[in-house]
Amino acid sequence: MEPLYEEYLANRGTIVKPYYWLSFSLDCSNCPYHIRTGEEARVPYTEFYQIFGFPYGPTYPQPKHLTFYELKTSSGSLVQKGHASSCTGNNTHPESMLFETNGYFDSTIYNNDGIRHIILYSNHSPCNEADHCCISKMYNFLIMYPDVTLSVYFSQLYHIEAEFPASGWNREALRSLASLWPKVTLSPISAGIWHSLLTNFVSGVSGSTVLQPILTGRALADRYNAYAINAITGVKPYFMDVLPQTKEYPNIAAQAALESYALNNVFAGQSFQVTSEQPQPNLTPDLRVPVIFVLVPFRDLPPIHVDQNLYKPRNVVRHLNMPQMSFQEAKDLRRPPIAMPVERAEITEQLASTKEVDEKKKKKKKGKK
Repeated sequence: MEPLYEEYLANRGTIVKPYYWLSFSLDCSNCPYHIRTGEEARVPYTEFYQIFGFPYGPTYPQPKHLTFYELKTSSGSLVQKGHASSCTGNNTHPESMLFETNGYFDSTIYNNDGIRHIILYSNHSPCNEADHCCISKMYNFLIMYPDVTLSVYFSQLYHIEAEFPASGWNREALRSLASLWPKVTLSPISAGIWHSLLTNFVSGVSGSTVLQPILTGRALADRYNAYAINAITGVKPYFMDVLPQTKEYPNIAAQAALESYALNNVFAGQSFQVTSEQPQPNLTPDLRVPVIFVLVPFRDLPPIHVDQNLYKPRNVVRHLNMPQMSFQEAKDLRRPPIAMPVERAEITEQLASTKEVDEKKKKKKKGKK
């Protein structure tokens, strides 16, 4: 079975057409090479700031999607790093490209049994809208490779507010993906992870830029993301809060105010007010004032080991029934044929008809007796 992509050797890595039929397009500045590996994956600092909203905070609206990734062994050794960018011409998100059946991740991990952990750093959380089905593809990929774990870090939640028609689907899909914990983790980018991204994926940055403190606007957005993803999935994310604690503005008060705002913004029409005996201060921080904190260097989280008898999560796609199989059964299922769903339907019909024939034979035998 031929892969969907085409990969070419470049000066500092490789460049990849995620779909072999893509060509240069005036509608998309990144076409046709949306996946870049090695040092080719680095982007200019101005582009990183505009898309990820660092160091000042999110920029609205943000139509572009950019995902950095790392492929690692079970011991944490880096096998490959790269990035995938969205295609504005074909309206395709990075996660949809990377996790496509017979796509880049499928082929790369199929041919390298040493890869056990995928880490994504995205400016948007993955969605499951009809035009993209990113989470559905990620879910199917993880079923196909049960020994692979996934960590997703994001700088902004995508279309989870009630004002978006697909927000309900996106929240439900995030819950289903998070239910694969500890195989899957969903967390906001925070603290030292920002500095790790600057070091590994951004070009033209000096030492002072890499070690700059997290500004208040960015820290508040990261905290909001942590509260919101916890409220949606019910799973506590990996998050390092760098906001200061002072006597004048107790951290508990700031936490209550922000948490209330976050939850009410995500779940419109529902009240999540947090009360406190202390009066709530009017928090209007200057979003460009740096947060004073002790810089803790980011270290890679230890690889996640998954029990083979992991609790089976709910189906992700609202109109598609996932195959009823355990992770152990899926381990032996390498590359199913394209017509697998059709074949299964035919087999089911045959089995059903066979059962009917058997029942008729039994009735005839009873009648003779």
